[in-house]
Amino acid sequence: MIFLLVLVGVAYAVWKRTQDAKEGIVRDNRGDPIASTRREAELQEEVEQLRERVKVLERIATDPARRTAEEIEKLRDE
Repeated sequence: MIFLLVLVGVAYAVWKRTQDAKEGIVRDNRGDPIASTRREAELQEEVEQLRERVKVLERIATDPARRTAEEIEKLRDE
């Protein structure tokens, strides 16, 4: 009987985590949902920074070598 109760409890916990993951809910150690707006804002800021870096890398990869060298020298002078 105790084994069955433990098994049901484990099955419920697995199901609950699966449902939370589908809905994007993050819980703390006590099982309370954590407000994810701060984390979402941090991730959005990081994505924007990465987009800017990709733009710079794309420009470096597609610009002629002389032009890129001139821009690097300008940055060194600043």
